[in-house]
Amino acid sequence: MHRAGRSCPARLPVIHPMKLIRRLPLLLMLACGTALARGTYQEPADFLADTFGAEPPPPGVVWLRGDTRDTATAILGHKYPSLRVRYWGDADRSAWILEEIGKEQPITVGLVVNAGRLERVKVLVFRESRGWEVRHPFFTDQFNEIGLTGELDLDRGIDGISGATLSVRALKKLARLALYLHTRIPSGDDTP
Repeated sequence: MHRAGRSCPARLPVIHPMKLIRRLPLLLMLACGTALARGTYQEPADFLADTFGAEPPPPGVVWLRGDTRDTATAILGHKYPSLRVRYWGDADRSAWILEEIGKEQPITVGLVVNAGRLERVKVLVFRESRGWEVRHPFFTDQFNEIGLTGELDLDRGIDGISGATLSVRALKKLARLALYLHTRIPSGDDTP
């Protein structure tokens, strides 16, 4: 019997073992879904082969010094982790393999710039526990034919994905960075 001034302990629901067994496949699917979303979707070498054919051009380098470093920092919101960025191609068409942190882990993305506009964006490696939807073509195809404004913003909007805000933000930064770095590819007679 309940006495005044004392509280009753809360009762925990009892789940019948058969109901739990019937729900096990759903529980496993939910638990494994995010783990399966992480992973390598395409190796960087395969991305380059898809972009250029069996023999990709040798890599070139854009050095991050002075104004180039400052602009890259402004685009990312932090310093790029190295002093140089590798690319494949030339000043007309270039491919970049770049990384940016989503929430806690880096997302590796392949980007192709053709005549100053994005030709292709592909998530190569995804390491986060959520936000993996950015790897699908329904999202990455939005970047096709996007360029930069004079203020180094994308010249067209990108629709976000509910629950993937930080991954979307990371891909938008990388798109801006690749488009900017493409403008910094040295001509054949430049020296670093």
